[in-house]
Amino acid sequence: MADNTRAAFTYRHTRWACNLGTICLAANNNLLPLLFIIFQDSYGISYERLGRLILLNFLTQLVTDIIAARYADKIGHRAAMILAHALCAAGLIFISAASLLPFGIYGALALGTIISSIGSGLLEVLVSPISDALPAEKESKAANMALLHSFYCWGQVLVVVVTTFLLLLVGHERWRLLPLVWIILPVTALFLFAKVPLVTSHEPANASGIKKLFASRVFWASMLLMLCSGASEITVSQWSSMFAEQSLGITKVLGDLIGPCMFAVMMGIGRTFYGVWGNKIRLAPFIAASAFLCVISYLMISLSTRPAVSLAGVLLCGFSVSIMWPGTLSLNAARFPLGGTAMFGILAMSGDLGAAAGPWLAGFSAERASKGAGVLNNLNLISPLHFGILIGIIFPFLMLAVIVAARKSYSVK
Repeated sequence: MADNTRAAFTYRHTRWACNLGTICLAANNNLLPLLFIIFQDSYGISYERLGRLILLNFLTQLVTDIIAARYADKIGHRAAMILAHALCAAGLIFISAASLLPFGIYGALALGTIISSIGSGLLEVLVSPISDALPAEKESKAANMALLHSFYCWGQVLVVVVTTFLLLLVGHERWRLLPLVWIILPVTALFLFAKVPLVTSHEPANASGIKKLFASRVFWASMLLMLCSGASEITVSQWSSMFAEQSLGITKVLGDLIGPCMFAVMMGIGRTFYGVWGNKIRLAPFIAASAFLCVISYLMISLSTRPAVSLAGVLLCGFSVSIMWPGTLSLNAARFPLGGTAMFGILAMSGDLGAAAGPWLAGFSAERASKGAGVLNNLNLISPLHFGILIGIIFPFLMLAVIVAARKSYSVK
């Protein structure tokens, strides 16, 4: 049943509000990594500690996913979405004021990350079921999900391009202005979600429903798919800016534009492609093919000594991971139609676990490799980050194995 709201707002506005919420999620996840090179040069923050910020971001989202999966239906989707965007805005303010807070620059960045990540976790759990509940033909549900998640990619492109040129305009020493610019996104979304009509078609989360999900081997396979999906995507996405600058020897502006920006463009193209033509494609085999391409892309990024090949690998990776996250959600929405917010929350939790573990593992491995040059020489690798990303190949490889083994258990096309 729809909530009471002004007649001027329709479900079309609700869908656009969901799209903007997804863009806010992209801004929260991708703004800080664009500043990593500044943090390392200006404050001496190591690879591992930078990776720890990514880990903190997604671990906080993971904990939020667990709580939201159980209580979001009880407090109401509208109130939860308003709170989510308020926290996203507050986190950006804390990050901007990092040098003014009595925690040290790294402690302040960590605190701001935690606050905004709680908002991101709520968005991650709620945007998909809110969008999935909107009136639509059954066969277009997966396509709509892919289109929704394509806005994450276009949001990432927007953040990278605008942030890159603003840094060029104001200078690296004024990086604190950037988080304040991006506050406009969550504030706008907050006002939208206060007005648009919402539909609650999923059953509220309950203990018996969650037990049924965990009793299914298919659902356990889906959780593993989400973990690998999050790790495969975020490892390259979060490190691509620094990788392009330090490992390939190009400027920050060019590194941001052809690293995370083009990665997001290719990911957006993949999701938009499936959103438009997805009804004609079988989803499980498509995810398997994507995982295979992702393995190839990781090899191109990490093992090639030619910058052009490594960058081509980054672009291929963006395209290959495009359908992994929304595709796995769609597989489960069809396989468990009464899963509700709890199901989306648990799957988001699994994805965030991978999104936390993958980039941190790459950063940790890169830090270790930087202290033992013999590893790089023995493998003929250019830089520590090449080694870090090479270690991350375990995630798309595992995803390929799982989806091939479980593909017959999913009935959705």
